[in-house]
Amino acid sequence: MKALIFDCDGTLIDTMPTHYVSWQETLAPYGVHFPEDEFYALGGWTAEAIIARLFKRAGIDAEVEPVARAKDANYQKFEHSIRELEPIARIAREAHGTVPMGVGTGGTRQFCQRALARTGLLDLFDVLVCAEDVVRGKPSPDTFLLCATKLQVHPADCLVYEDTDAGIEAARRAGMKWVDVREVLRVEKIRKTLR
Repeated sequence: MKALIFDCDGTLIDTMPTHYVSWQETLAPYGVHFPEDEFYALGGWTAEAIIARLFKRAGIDAEVEPVARAKDANYQKFEHSIRELEPIARIAREAHGTVPMGVGTGGTRQFCQRALARTGLLDLFDVLVCAEDVVRGKPSPDTFLLCATKLQVHPADCLVYEDTDAGIEAARRAGMKWVDVREVLRVEKIRKTLR
């Protein structure tokens, strides 16, 4: 592969539990139920798309943007607890300087940059493509295609690391190869329990 592209949340950084707690706090005033399995199934979606889906289902007529901002504010209260996902972060560190690398995330630039900086990973990447850079988020291929364009590499020569079905579908639609890091992380977890 001539370039590596990494998702951020749940791939490079263990932010998903923090995101889920912040979702619960944000949605509580609206009485909206957001089951944990659905939260993980919607991994890779933008906050706005998730809110629109949940509000439509609940019959709530409210603006999405203020709720998304509230969710981001709630997340900030808990972000001190995030950490890198070592097996995937190690791949990025070992590849640094040998191939171009980018991050393609459905998260906002502000939170992606801060999370990567907090874990010492930010400087590894040549390109960050975030929610505000594309009109259509994952499972649309736009995020990964823009990464490839900015990295100046043909999509077929890119390898994507992802932890969600939507992200893997985006990589497939972009014509890229991918690694489902959920399996890598599961094997690593088993290894740790056997030590």
